[in-house]
Amino acid sequence: MSALIGIRREDKNKWERRVPLTPEHIKELKEKYSIETLLQTSRIRIFKDNDYIKAGARVNENLSECPIIFALKEIPLHFLEPKKTYVFFSHTIKGQSYNMPMLKKLLDLKCQLIDYEKIADENGIRLLFFGRHAGYAGMIDSLWALGQRLNWEGITNPFSKIKQAHKYKNLEEAKEEISKIGKEILTSHFSLPTSPLICGFAGYGNVSQGAQEIFDLLGAKEIKPEDLLTSYFLLLTSHFIYKVVFKEEHMVELKSKIKNQKFDLQDYYDHPEKYCSKFYKWIPHLTMLINCIYWEPKYPRLVTKQYLRKLYQKKPRLWIIGDISCDIEGSMECTVHATEPDNPVFVYNPFDDTTTDGFKGTGPVVMAVDNLPCELSRESSIHFSDSLMPFVPEIVKADFSVNFSQCKLQPAIKNAVIVYQGELTPNYKHLKKFL
Repeated sequence: MSALIGIRREDKNKWERRVPLTPEHIKELKEKYSIETLLQTSRIRIFKDNDYIKAGARVNENLSECPIIFALKEIPLHFLEPKKTYVFFSHTIKGQSYNMPMLKKLLDLKCQLIDYEKIADENGIRLLFFGRHAGYAGMIDSLWALGQRLNWEGITNPFSKIKQAHKYKNLEEAKEEISKIGKEILTSHFSLPTSPLICGFAGYGNVSQGAQEIFDLLGAKEIKPEDLLTSYFLLLTSHFIYKVVFKEEHMVELKSKIKNQKFDLQDYYDHPEKYCSKFYKWIPHLTMLINCIYWEPKYPRLVTKQYLRKLYQKKPRLWIIGDISCDIEGSMECTVHATEPDNPVFVYNPFDDTTTDGFKGTGPVVMAVDNLPCELSRESSIHFSDSLMPFVPEIVKADFSVNFSQCKLQPAIKNAVIVYQGELTPNYKHLKKFL
């Protein structure tokens, strides 16, 4: 007997073209596991309706017959139905106020909610994510911004050939163009008034790895943070493009330091209130800063508005802040609002705390697109579907009518169940205070 899943149309904005499962995997689900798929029609989805129909799926606006529904972004209240199982990025685990009505509705309707963000291995490492593709797109857009800003400053430069990520037909085309520019820089001996070009990466996870992969195509040489202080002048004659990766130990320090006390990462995670930022010591040496860290208000900010006001009293080296993490007034306090792919940057004026769309004006150019993977919809969807596919048959097979303790799901999935039969599961009882 066949099972049935639904795939909801993504409609949060015109840029959201991604899918949780590709036609290739829909076909495999049908042929190997006897799982049928019903999906809503979409005019913007990166894979067309006909691609899914050829793979054996059905297309219907109404998904009411589906007991389990997969999506990516938040699901509107009117779409939710009683006692169904929904699998998507709910953005509720921090108690986000804007999604509490949705969480409450899921509880009221006695539903199940499985959140991709919490599907993780025994070490807590996430198994489903778009982070690397956010890094790809964010770095491409940041390099585009650098080219545009330099042009406005009257500096002819090869970076001006780089397009925004969503304007390339695919990721491979973008990589090829950036590689060519790297070779051109090497042979033409292009330089900046503030040579060398140094790009700092805050963070070292999937997002940072994706961004670094793009930047490395330019022929970047990696240096340690300490080299910015000890060997800085030697760099001027040896190479043009450098990258430096900052870990927590480079970003923060204890407010009350004890001589020779080593940085303790776990203590920082457990007691962030004991720490303050020391990131200011690196910023004057950077041409670009790419922010890739996970941040919550309990952690120190890396770049404050006050610091930028001081920095820009003289003309600094810093041209671009690529805030891939995009926490509004978060670790980069100058990220005062998010942007979209067709208008990806603004200039933050540190002297009057205002922003101007585009790349012209006083202050750093801030790239703050809050949904970067959608700029590489095909590649990011394929990657995500590859990761999700092994979990789908088990989710479909699960008996959600039994008590939660008796529900047979592997730990990676079970730990991601936020709502079960209309109740918050043990790991998420704390969310009740936000409802």
